[in-house]
Amino acid sequence: MSNTAAPNPVILFFAAIGRPVIAAFAAIGHVTLFALHTIRKALTPPWYPLRLFEQMFQIGWASLPVVALTAIFTGAALAQQIYTGGSRFNAQSTVPAIVVIAMVRELGPVLVGLMVAGRVSSAMAAEIGTMRVTEQIDAMVTLRTDPYRYLIAPRLFASVITLPILVCIANVIGIFGGYLLSIYKLGFNPANYLTMTADILEFDDIMMSLVKAAVFGFFIALSGCYAGLTTRGGAAGVGRATTNAVVGAFILILLSNLIVTLTAFG
Repeated sequence: MSNTAAPNPVILFFAAIGRPVIAAFAAIGHVTLFALHTIRKALTPPWYPLRLFEQMFQIGWASLPVVALTAIFTGAALAQQIYTGGSRFNAQSTVPAIVVIAMVRELGPVLVGLMVAGRVSSAMAAEIGTMRVTEQIDAMVTLRTDPYRYLIAPRLFASVITLPILVCIANVIGIFGGYLLSIYKLGFNPANYLTMTADILEFDDIMMSLVKAAVFGFFIALSGCYAGLTTRGGAAGVGRATTNAVVGAFILILLSNLIVTLTAFG
């Protein structure tokens, strides 16, 4: 007859909670160390400018169609929603002001970040993950080529550089989408709409949008490269890495957006 005592239910409960919490903190630590190591490597030679321009094209120019469509549809829908809500208390005239503030401060950077993350983070994780499981990265190290400098640094720099450009374009297109719907459907005067838009927009709004975009770009590349470089388990592992990269990028974008917003306006 065994003398082993039955496990305490309270201990089992806290153990079940503690395991994912510890795993989450361990993951945060690993990603932080990966980011610091990547930045240190990226700031020291050798550099690969051709790889940087290639990644800028892949991240920036290739993402422009989906970013433009997202922005113009969002701007038009936002104008309609503000007009409908404002009509309940005779505030329809606030449409231009709210559209420009919402697009520049919040919707432009966040939507562009999420759309680019869904497209770019998954591609980075899949490409680097495939190279990892097929031992191409090991071969690269054998040939004395640092994968952090050759694979990850160009993606990191390209993402940080191109995201603010994409966000600026999306802001303009989104505001234009709201302008078109307001003029041709809601009956606004074009000159008055543009004047109010220009009067309400401030330099601080633009700077916040650019800061958010740069932060989002960093996290997009970081999530994709980390998931790809830590891929294990063959083709199934590549699939998991792709999913983890997108989910991680989404969480980091939304969390950093809240932190930047609270820092600026808190």
